[in-house]
Amino acid sequence: MKLVDNWQAILLRSHSMWAVYLGIALLGVPEGLFWIFERQFMNPYVTGFGGLGLMIYGGLGRIVDQELAAGKHISRIARVVIVAIIFFAAAMLLAGMSSAPVSADGEPPLSGPVSEAEFLRVAEPLVAKWEGKRNEAYPDIVGVWTICYGHTRDVRPGDVMNDAQCNALLRAELLEYREGLHRYFVAQTIASRLTPERDAAYTSTAYNVGIAGMGKSTATRRLNAGDIAGGCDALTWWNKAGGRVVRGLVRRRADEFRLCMVGVA
Repeated sequence: MKLVDNWQAILLRSHSMWAVYLGIALLGVPEGLFWIFERQFMNPYVTGFGGLGLMIYGGLGRIVDQELAAGKHISRIARVVIVAIIFFAAAMLLAGMSSAPVSADGEPPLSGPVSEAEFLRVAEPLVAKWEGKRNEAYPDIVGVWTICYGHTRDVRPGDVMNDAQCNALLRAELLEYREGLHRYFVAQTIASRLTPERDAAYTSTAYNVGIAGMGKSTATRRLNAGDIAGGCDALTWWNKAGGRVVRGLVRRRADEFRLCMVGVA
């Protein structure tokens, strides 16, 4: 592979390369922030399409004369184009952080975040139904000691809990899972996209598959982007165990999907 004679000028002074640099930043910065803080700060539609547009412009710009032979300094036209590209990229990043698309599902906006009581009213019977309750400790199918509604933390052989203790433990764990999952939601999702039913559906899935798995899933990304119905549909994908579709999980996901779609036209 041989580099062109003016490769340094192309890398430093061509506005097409600056478009590529900023396109990579626009696509990469949101992902980097997500993996560092485990939270979606930017609207993926805004930054995604903005970064793609910059990359396309960078590719097309390679066939345009960018006046690189005019001297060591960037030409006046190139300076104008580069400043415009930087301004556009900054605007897209700010738009991604401060705005989110309005849902096309016809759901009326909520007045604010769902309260814990509203959430538990739906989530507690939902999870209890699918987890099942056993008051005495038992080893699950992989040998992990479990009690009540699938609780495994600090459980020992011979442990016994009554119904009131199991119910209190379930409520505490549901709130813990909900709090952990909410760290993956953008502010607008928490304020205007989570009905009590949808909040319960997402948390129920997280209770089953783990907070990080649910938080980084397509379902959460779609909900954060305003695609409520698409996010609910993606919940149903979690229907396998050991790489095989499990009938019980299919039924549980269908129940969660039903609740998730409440209020969606």
